[in-house]
Amino acid sequence: MRPARPVTPGADDSRPVDLAIADKSRLVVAGIERLVEQDSRFKVRATCHDGATFLRHVGDTRFDVGIIGWNLPGYEGRDLLQAVRDRPGAPRLVVYTGAMEPSVPRHVMALGGAAFCSKRENPERLLEIVGQVAAGWTVFPRMDSPGLDSDPLERLTAREVQLLDGLSEGVSNDQLARRLSVSPNTVKFHLKNIYDKLDVRSRAGAVALYLGRAGKR
Repeated sequence: MRPARPVTPGADDSRPVDLAIADKSRLVVAGIERLVEQDSRFKVRATCHDGATFLRHVGDTRFDVGIIGWNLPGYEGRDLLQAVRDRPGAPRLVVYTGAMEPSVPRHVMALGGAAFCSKRENPERLLEIVGQVAAGWTVFPRMDSPGLDSDPLERLTAREVQLLDGLSEGVSNDQLARRLSVSPNTVKFHLKNIYDKLDVRSRAGAVALYLGRAGKR
């Protein structure tokens, strides 16, 4: 991994970097807490095991950097990134995951995440990355430039984009079928194709990616 680009530092060097940790595994959270206890640069302010609780911490607890899993109960990582990044004064987020899909770091970057760290890395590497993020850097693994520059929405047909636009408005499958004059089964077929092309597993994941990319256009 390497720093991708420097940004304006936001951490106050006179105090420890305040952290919040969210992972579905209690063992992972406990392990990170033990690491942090041995490093005076950081202090854990909140921990949790699901996305909804993490969002409450974003609103109620002051912290600089959040360490989040990619697959949290109630929220996929992409949904959480989307929800947090639009909040004023939002903390910077590091995605710490065992997910092996090469598309995950790209999604994290596209949705405004500050860093990606694989659980296959030495655990001390996570704190190294968190320190870089607190200093104003973004940190991602090396990725092919074409993969970074490409827009996954360009893989969709015009009809699939119509469906995705409807999803972003909160329209149900039956409403989409009536709007497009097709059967509900046809809508389901198109949605499966959309999920496959965008490499997401749910309606919420597709909408988060769609809104994230649309905001950059």
